[in-house]
Amino acid sequence: MIEVRPFERRDRDQVARLVNAHVAAATPGGAIPVSTMLSDLERPLREELIGPWVTELATFVAMKRGRLLGAAHLRRYTGEAVACEWYRDSGEIRWLLCWPDQIDAGRALCERSLAQLVEWGVRIQYADGSLPAPGIYGVPDCWPHVRELYEHAGFDPTGGQREIILVGHLDQVQAPGEPPVEGLSLRREVGEAMGVAFNAVLDDQIVGSYEVDDDLTRAGSNLAFSGWADECNHWVREDMRRRGIGAWLLMSAASWLLLGGTSRLMTYVIDDADAEIWIRYYARFGLLPINRTTRGWRRGP
Repeated sequence: MIEVRPFERRDRDQVARLVNAHVAAATPGGAIPVSTMLSDLERPLREELIGPWVTELATFVAMKRGRLLGAAHLRRYTGEAVACEWYRDSGEIRWLLCWPDQIDAGRALCERSLAQLVEWGVRIQYADGSLPAPGIYGVPDCWPHVRELYEHAGFDPTGGQREIILVGHLDQVQAPGEPPVEGLSLRREVGEAMGVAFNAVLDDQIVGSYEVDDDLTRAGSNLAFSGWADECNHWVREDMRRRGIGAWLLMSAASWLLLGGTSRLMTYVIDDADAEIWIRYYARFGLLPINRTTRGWRRGP
């Protein structure tokens, strides 16, 4: 008989194996250290934006004769105005995983998770697959059993978003060469988000920017992502587009990252009518799709 109970620290190794099996299916070579996973279960301190909005946490495991079949992690968000409207007074199944051949355990976890959300009395219920690793969020297409569980529980991604994750080796990116527009110069600065910004400057105005986060180990806490970088922002002013500025910025960033020993780059594309255009654009630099994910799963209380 399947037993669903609160997570205990003695479960950590089995939970880590389950989690990392799902990470490895979504990101090549990806893994999460046990210590990082435990920290995330106890307090999402690494999430500077939404972490402070979390007021309660709950983690459940599904067990059978000492074997862990699945696990789920839940969050409750504050009802105070400090939180954005999407998260305010909401509850979330932050992630729910089970071995693909243990769907009954997954359903038992879903039932217990929904009961917890009801007990919290939240305004709206969300579900996701966000793990403390780059590119792992939403419900990736390589987790069809998780999608089945959420759909069976009544979660619906309508109104959410489909995204495509792309990854490539930086040594496939050409050197930037000369600026593509006369008078254009490159200015490297501290970025507004999480990394380094490579700005295209013309007549003392920034006409394009490429921002990249080059420490996905998070100060050494996850060495599986050593040598990885994550594109944070990439834009060119509308009147300056189709003149090679965006490509020049990306190539300039790649050259800089290679000097520091970074070898792989990850980026994201919204899976909409323009997706194929962006996929072809990034393919010029060796960045290819590795996964698609669906985010924005929700249901009424």
